[in-house]
Amino acid sequence: MATSLSQAYRDTHLQPKHIIPLDFDTVHELPESHAWIQTDEFSRAAYQIRVNQSPATVPVIDLRSPDVVELMGNACRRWGMFQVTNHDVPSSLVDDVVEHAQRLFSLPAELKLKALRSPSGATGYGVARISPFFSKLMWHEGFTIMGSAAEHAQQLWPHHYEEFCDVMDNYQKKMKSLAYKILLLLLKSLGVDDQEDQQMDCSSASLYQSESALQLNSYPSCPNPNQAVGLAPHTDSLLLTILHQNDTNGLQIFQEGTGWTPVPPVPGALIVNVGDLMHIVSNARFPTVYHRVVPNNTRHRFSIAYFYGPPADSVVAPLLSSSEVQIPRFRPVKVKEYIGLKNKHLEEALHLIRV
Repeated sequence: MATSLSQAYRDTHLQPKHIIPLDFDTVHELPESHAWIQTDEFSRAAYQIRVNQSPATVPVIDLRSPDVVELMGNACRRWGMFQVTNHDVPSSLVDDVVEHAQRLFSLPAELKLKALRSPSGATGYGVARISPFFSKLMWHEGFTIMGSAAEHAQQLWPHHYEEFCDVMDNYQKKMKSLAYKILLLLLKSLGVDDQEDQQMDCSSASLYQSESALQLNSYPSCPNPNQAVGLAPHTDSLLLTILHQNDTNGLQIFQEGTGWTPVPPVPGALIVNVGDLMHIVSNARFPTVYHRVVPNNTRHRFSIAYFYGPPADSVVAPLLSSSEVQIPRFRPVKVKEYIGLKNKHLEEALHLIRV
């Protein structure tokens, strides 16, 4: 029986403190449980919290550009991230998703807990899955969808959940189409052309199949943002992440030699970043993006992240271009095996499959 993406994430049994978010409406100062500034984890994970004050800008790429393949390839090699315009995702649909996310997170805490993710579950309401790796908690709450959202949405709106599910389903369909288009362009930038497609082994062919997850994120305004973390530094596990962020700053990426670089919202654009599996597929030519979110004390930040990857039972391995002499830097790995490694070792997972 095939393993679903949701099942692949059920190996990690979390304690309640690593699932239940803070009731942000009831706190007016930063609790000790969320104060990171004095902890070893913050110094290590945030690399001295140095932020580049005059950063270069993550490229914004028009998907209709005749040079889109070259632009994407260069952006991935340099940044591991880019923003896209003319992506054909209707702004009205994006607005609907954000509106429903805001509606969800504005519910009373006791009601949101009815849709709480189970200790061995992958979907529903809760804090970030990386929480167990840190002794301090994050200024964040989330809602994860893999497939249909009906099971948990019914707990929140017993008689009026269909509209929420329809909007999320429509958004996932649009994201899946966009992610597939971007994947084809990135593979082409790696030297995989139509003729090579016909000769791919089964592990490479699995890239053209997909599973996905949708993550709604809420970062309320914070009374002491300089000592809090919205989302701790991490990389994403799958092939690609497509992110919509509202008009509130907070996303930052880490670059060696320059420190943390803010990625401000661009109206109408969607952010695309390389995940661990694409890093493997590219044989490390595309860096996987180490990123974090910082809160602020005046604005409530929302983001919608779509995670795209191959089926959990499939195998990923470096795709080596016939035009270059390359040595594989990673062994082949099943998606569900890699997710298991990430669940246990977080940022060390990639090192465990190096050759």
